Amino acid sequence: MDHFRIATRAYLDTLTNKRPHDTKLGEHVEIVHEEHWEEELKNSKAKYVVLGIPEDIGVRANYGVGGTHTVFEPSLRALLNVQHTSLLKGDCILVLGHFDFSDLMQQSQGMSVIELRELVAQIDEIVHPLIGKIVAADKIPIVIGGGHNNAFPLIQGTSSVSNVQVNCINLDAHCDFNIMEGRHSGNAFSYAKRKGFLDKYAVIGLHENYNSQSVIDEMANDLDILFSYYEDTFIRTDIRYEQVLQDAIAHTKGKLTGVELDLDCIANTLSSASTPCGISPRVARQYLAMCADAANVAYVHLAEGAVELHDGRMDISTPKLVAYLITDFIKANYKYHVKMEEE
Repeated sequence: MDHFRIATRAYLDTLTNKRPHDTKLGEHVEIVHEEHWEEELKNSKAKYVVLGIPEDIGVRANYGVGGTHTVFEPSLRALLNVQHTSLLKGDCILVLGHFDFSDLMQQSQGMSVIELRELVAQIDEIVHPLIGKIVAADKIPIVIGGGHNNAFPLIQGTSSVSNVQVNCINLDAHCDFNIMEGRHSGNAFSYAKRKGFLDKYAVIGLHENYNSQSVIDEMANDLDILFSYYEDTFIRTDIRYEQVLQDAIAHTKGKLTGVELDLDCIANTLSSASTPCGISPRVARQYLAMCADAANVAYVHLAEGAVELHDGRMDISTPKLVAYLITDFIKANYKYHVKMEEE
C-alpha cells in the first residue's frame, strides 16, 4: 500500500506493557500480515479498525501551528495498555497501522501555503482508497489524526465504496466549511459537499468568536446543514447539550454517518488551536458514546490532537484522552450492533 505501514505483532508488543495478573488490549487485538492484508481484513471478526494519519501539513496549510503528527503512536500505546476485560475485549479491535508521510513532511519544510495545499491534495488521494477498503469489509475505521483536513478523504472513501452520499456529525469549535481555496484543515466539509460525497452535515459546539460571518451565512442557507453554538448551550444555556446532540443525530439519521471530533474543542487539550474555554473531556466522551449508540456510524475521526507543537508546547496527557474516547465509542457501538442483530 502506498505510504502505509502495516502494524506487526512485534511492533505492538513494544508498545504494550505486559505484567503479571493483568491482561491488556494489546495482547489480544488483531493484526493483518502485509502479504495478505486485504483478505485477512475481510475475514477478521474484529469490527473496529484502528489506524493513524500522523501529519500536520493540512494544519500548516491553514496557517495553524504544526504538531498534529505527534499524537498517533502515543495514543496507540495508551489504547493498547487499556485493560482487557469483559467490558471491552481486545479481539474486537484490529490495529491496521499508519500512513507514513515522512517524505511529504520533509518535503513540506519551507513550503508556501499554496504548495502545502497541493501536498494535502496528494494526501487525500492516498488516504481515501484504503478507507474505502475498510468500509467495504464491513468494518468501522477509527482514525487518529493528523489534521482535520483528513475528514475529506474519509468521507470520500466511505461514499465512493458505498455508492451513496455520507452524512456527518462533527463536534468542533470550527465548522471547517471554509471556501475551496486549495485543500487544508479548514475546508474538508465544504470540499466533501461540493464534490458530492457529503449529504447532511451537523456541527455542534461552534465558537462564535472563531467562525466567519460569510461561512455561517452559507451554512444557514443550506437545509442540509445543522449547526449550533457552544455559547447557546454552555454560556447562555438556551438549549441543553443533550438536546443539541439528539437534534444532530436526528438530522443525520438514515444514512451512513461519519462521527468527527476535533480535539481543539476540548478545554486545555493540546491541539493546533487549543482553547481554555471549551467542552470538558466528560462531554466529549458522552458525545462519542451517544453517537455510537444511536447513529449508523461509518467511521470515527479524532483530529487535531498533539503531544508536542512546533511552538514548544507539550502535553503528554492527550494520548490517554484519545484512548478514553476510542474505548467509550467501541463499548457503546458494540451494544448498538448487538441490539440491531437481535431486532
